[in-house]
Amino acid sequence: MTERYWAIIPAAGAGRRMGADIPKQYLPLGGRTVIEQTIGRLLEHPAISKVVVALSAKDAWWSGTCYASHPRVLRATGGEERCHSVLNALAVLAEEAGAEDWVLVHDAARPCLRPEDLTRLIELLSSHPVGGLLGMPVRDTMKRTDIDNRVTQTVPRERLWHAYTPQMFRLGLLKKALSQALAKGELVTDDASAMELAGHVPLMVEGHADNIKITRPEDLELAGFYLGAVRK
Repeated sequence: MTERYWAIIPAAGAGRRMGADIPKQYLPLGGRTVIEQTIGRLLEHPAISKVVVALSAKDAWWSGTCYASHPRVLRATGGEERCHSVLNALAVLAEEAGAEDWVLVHDAARPCLRPEDLTRLIELLSSHPVGGLLGMPVRDTMKRTDIDNRVTQTVPRERLWHAYTPQMFRLGLLKKALSQALAKGELVTDDASAMELAGHVPLMVEGHADNIKITRPEDLELAGFYLGAVRK
């Protein structure tokens, strides 16, 4: 049976740390919005069948994007937390995807995903029993602090990774893992965490450091630089 790959983008957040009047996924970036850049990266990859975008019920900007009526882009209602949004999107996706199909969950605010990183992730995980995620090994010295930002510990960086997206798992297993995590009151911040709680062992796949998540105003400028560099 031919493997099928689908993508989910949780995009119901407000991105308050950006200090903007609109959610960060709708800020302009390289002639488009951030979320349009992100969706384009996924849709342009030949392996991806469709993309499900989880949006806030009060979203007033999505209808103005170039993907609002795209035949390969579906809409789901976002939830209170990221994990709720992903679970809602999985329910929408399950109407036409199978439990054994692969789902790649990608942050709306990561518009600089390299096509070669996406290809590498799919190729390395397509035969893996669990799945995994893109990331980068930690290069800097890591410090742990107390509530007052006083250093309490230097954390060894060996085998520590920055967790990126996409994170790729079978639809059925991911749906079950997220449901179980929420039933336990665990508001997991990424999909790999839900899989880990369910007893699975995801694989880390090294990508590139320019797969940044836009969180603060300076990140938007950096993302624009990376996108411009790719075009050149």
